[in-house]
Amino acid sequence: MIERLSENYAYDEVNLVFARGLPLTRLKAGIARAPRMIVASGEADGWAWVVHLMHDAEEEDYDRVDCRPLCPTGTELVLFETEPCRGKAHGPAFTYYRDGRTVVHFSFEDLRQRVGDDPDHLSPELLAAGLIGPGTPCPAAGEDGHLCWEHSDADELRLLRTLAAYFTLPSPPFTPEVTRP
Repeated sequence: MIERLSENYAYDEVNLVFARGLPLTRLKAGIARAPRMIVASGEADGWAWVVHLMHDAEEEDYDRVDCRPLCPTGTELVLFETEPCRGKAHGPAFTYYRDGRTVVHFSFEDLRQRVGDDPDHLSPELLAAGLIGPGTPCPAAGEDGHLCWEHSDADELRLLRTLAAYFTLPSPPFTPEVTRP
């Protein structure tokens, strides 16, 4: 997913955080308290956004950042974990927070396994995009000559476009192919 960000970051393992209802200065201060290094930030279309390192290797801190405190009442927060752990083969993940609560969370690897206060929050949009429902997931690898990796990039782009459209996320930080298909 890192190639879908508008800048080429020197780090692969970054999070992209969008906040609506929270000023950029407060979002940055919250991420810095985690502590995580911010590599880019900005504001656009009613959203504050930050790209930050997922881990603090110097402090050997590999825990996920708890974004709930960054999302007080009246705030929405959208989190993309771009590459949680390539070496261990964990793919990108998505979480939507509202008023300090996890509305929905899922891994890009299996959209059927959604959790949170409302795991079906995005179901109509995911179904309309053909990402869940009849015909998904893929048949077993190699069955009838099917190879899932051949379309995984297109599936990821379709998922990102669906999420960007639903939340009206700005570009940057996403590339125009995500926000303006």
